[in-house]
Amino acid sequence: MKYLIVVFDGMADVPLPALGGKTPMMVAKTPTLDKLCPTAEVGMVLNVPQGMVPESDTANLSILSYSPLLYSKGRSPLEAVSMGLEMKDSDVAYRANLVTLSEGETYENRIMLDHSADEISTEEGRALIAYLNEHIGDKAKRFFGGISYRHCLLWDGGDETVPFARPHDIIGREIDAYLPKGEKGAPFLLMMKESAALLQNHPINLARVAEGKKPANSLWFWSPGKKPALPSFKEKWGIRAAVISAVDLIRGIGLCANMDVLYVEGATGTLDTNYQGKANAAISAFEDGADLVFIHVEGPDECSHRGEMQNKITAISNIDQYILAPVFDYLSQNGEDFRILALPDHPTSTLTRTHCPDAVPYLLWHSDKVCAGIASFCEETAKATDIYLPSGTVLMEKLLSTRGV
Repeated sequence: MKYLIVVFDGMADVPLPALGGKTPMMVAKTPTLDKLCPTAEVGMVLNVPQGMVPESDTANLSILSYSPLLYSKGRSPLEAVSMGLEMKDSDVAYRANLVTLSEGETYENRIMLDHSADEISTEEGRALIAYLNEHIGDKAKRFFGGISYRHCLLWDGGDETVPFARPHDIIGREIDAYLPKGEKGAPFLLMMKESAALLQNHPINLARVAEGKKPANSLWFWSPGKKPALPSFKEKWGIRAAVISAVDLIRGIGLCANMDVLYVEGATGTLDTNYQGKANAAISAFEDGADLVFIHVEGPDECSHRGEMQNKITAISNIDQYILAPVFDYLSQNGEDFRILALPDHPTSTLTRTHCPDAVPYLLWHSDKVCAGIASFCEETAKATDIYLPSGTVLMEKLLSTRGV
């Protein structure tokens, strides 16, 4: 038996006036999902426990059967693991976004224009982080370059209890109310202000502005946490699993769970990612003996954060056409029974440009079992089945159970 999980990050949404009250899932062309629906179990699942922040670490931990209430230590430590950073017990990891703030005002009165600095390239982002590390890093505080705008601060002896605001939640707002506050927040605010002064006239940013792109003109810290630890997925479930993702967070979960983490050239975490490369990597993983392959695609979520409705629709369609379809065809021709779980991790609203804590639709299809499914896969049809799972941590057991659905 082979198992495929495809996570369309942030695919679920709210009805959009521009789509006549439909969601991007309803409008996107997803013939592969629609082909599976009539014989699949389709319902709603809550991946983010009530009261927890609806972030991708909590949601994807749930999907992989790890209770976020027990194992969520913030996304930054997982990203640090993926980046190959050795964390001491005294280290605290912080996500360090390169963001775009408005200019011309005092720092506190600036506006958050873009949490991703116009999806800055990894090469540019790492060069800016290295520059900042030289100027505001020290023996205790070290900056490390990640992917695109997603970078890491490791602070030996840092405080993991400092409250931070998520930058993608405050796009279009004045930042004063969301800056680190008080004695605990003071050193972070200082570094953010120092970074703005250093980055303002950096050659990379001057070139970006000349090209009509947004500059990466400030750091923004959030999601602190200490060294993570997860039980081995193989020991827990008795199967070999592989993870394919462009983002350090998901790779970090895989590494901490002792899963095979596969890297795909050209995988970006944006709309313009290497979809076919992810499909090929999944097929290769199955051919190399993996029992389960977990494919995470960030594109729909990033498009939502940028308010790009049409691009989100395109991203959903691309995942169906260029990832799910070829892997499904391969498994169908392989002569072995297989099962597919497809779902978003959490909703991401294109209107508010942020994550939502609500349940999401899921599709569970078995080649060895026919279920009474539905005609198409979206938020509305999934709700209509009246199947509701109060915790995403049960999904893995349902997928792997020999008792069927």
